[in-house]
Amino acid sequence: MDPVIVVGAGPVGLALSLALAGQGVPSVVLDESTGTDEARPARTVVLRPDTTALLTRLGCTTLGDEGTHWVGWRLMRRKQLMRELPLGAAAGDGSPAPLHIPQHALTSGLRAAIADEGLIRLVPGSRLDALEQDGHGITAHTRAPGATWWRGSHLVGCDGARSTVRKLLSIRFPGRTAVERHAVAALRVDLPWPDEALLHRRPPWPGGGEEVSARPLADGVWRLDWLLPSRGDLVTPEALVTRLRDTLAGWCGETPPYDLLDTGVYTLHHRLARRWRAGRAFLAGDAAHLLGAVGTQGLDEGLRDIGNLAWKLAEDWHHGASETLLDSYQAERRTAVAARLRAADQSLPILRGGGALRTYMPGATRGHDTLLADGHLGNGPLGAPPAYPHSPLAPPYTGTQTAVGTPPGGQVDDVRVTAPDGTTTRLGDRLGRGRLLVVLVAPGTGVWDRRHWMTAGVMPRLADAVTALPVRAELLVTEAYPGASAHSVLLVRPDGHLVTAFGGVRPGDLYAAADAARGGAPHPPSGAAGPPTAHTVPKPNAPVTPDHTANIN
Repeated sequence: MDPVIVVGAGPVGLALSLALAGQGVPSVVLDESTGTDEARPARTVVLRPDTTALLTRLGCTTLGDEGTHWVGWRLMRRKQLMRELPLGAAAGDGSPAPLHIPQHALTSGLRAAIADEGLIRLVPGSRLDALEQDGHGITAHTRAPGATWWRGSHLVGCDGARSTVRKLLSIRFPGRTAVERHAVAALRVDLPWPDEALLHRRPPWPGGGEEVSARPLADGVWRLDWLLPSRGDLVTPEALVTRLRDTLAGWCGETPPYDLLDTGVYTLHHRLARRWRAGRAFLAGDAAHLLGAVGTQGLDEGLRDIGNLAWKLAEDWHHGASETLLDSYQAERRTAVAARLRAADQSLPILRGGGALRTYMPGATRGHDTLLADGHLGNGPLGAPPAYPHSPLAPPYTGTQTAVGTPPGGQVDDVRVTAPDGTTTRLGDRLGRGRLLVVLVAPGTGVWDRRHWMTAGVMPRLADAVTALPVRAELLVTEAYPGASAHSVLLVRPDGHLVTAFGGVRPGDLYAAADAARGGAPHPPSGAAGPPTAHTVPKPNAPVTPDHTANIN
């Protein structure tokens, strides 16, 4: 069987390879670098609860050790505290808080998970320079040293903003340049609000600028960001240290002792690729989109890309998939990211002192504080997990469908569930395994002996209906689900998005909904019968020396 070729070994490419391996699909990861990641404490990522859960399922081991969950969020304007929000356990509602982690630590955790995975091959020093497609697969060429033609079932470009894959596919990447510019510093220091994130607008000290934020990391380290004019003078190291000392003095009364670990200046762009699929080639992460202004997180969207794409590639690799299923990746994810970019672009004139347009912007009356909190904390149009209500995989409405607390296309709640074998776990733990989930809401089953409830009521009929579905599915039972009545049946995709819910056991409608979720009748599978192996091949009709070929078992 030909593996999936993943181009790029950043967090998105590594996570995609793990997501595919979890569904029995081998991959070759072409890494342009040497395979080591430079430690840059000032280069960090903020992960929302849904992407943190995805990385946890993939086995990333560094989230707990080197990541920090914020316990609160503060917003100040000049000398006044405008808003204070408790987060996570401090909020008292059980809602998880954002996770802040250095990107090199995240990448290291993903590489450690890959080291234990036999279906993934990492190939450092592999720079792509050509690719070709045919009806059975895709061939990619990496340049010398060790020039090789690699054969795969599919190829996914996770190779960043300057994506070679995107350029080879002649896909345009329009958008806005220099939307925001920031100076950043990572330092070890004691600040007055431990483990709480702060956004300070128009700080009152001289040279404070328009906006500065402080976000905690592990081991007493903080990342500070200063919003700069989008087109201004270069920020010298001396000017950055002066800005840092003035900021610390403004917050603490005087400049406290600190240990400066890392600094940098970065510019944010907003761009969106015209197409995310070209035959057997796909784009994901920064190769497909760039965003980051007003607190939005590009890596969050990249991880959501791979959560959406992995199960669809796995379905095609194992069983064959329809064009509808493969096309749905672009239809769902590009639409969701376009909406995120649109929300950020509409918010910028409001938050950065825009002109007459602000009265026409949706949400303008919600206030600057709410918009900023949404972007930084992952809520509303600027940050909430996406829903796909208009997906091409959505089943047509029938009178047997019922409303639950999650709208069709939305991310399901992580309720406790029980499998027919008696195993009790969280619903989120059953995601990412390449099969649909059928969840029956059955109050009281938690106190019954499973020998009784498995053969009582609607269970036998539902079990038969699940067995008869056109795709692999797992039957689960939960005591309760938000907004669902007893005996409701939820159909959930492998990426955790709700297909639909029914008011009772409806075998025919359940079958039709499952068929819609797989995109209808598939074409033959991409993988051939036999044990999963990944290999490289010479370009057809072109001689290749033994040093230019490789095989892995």
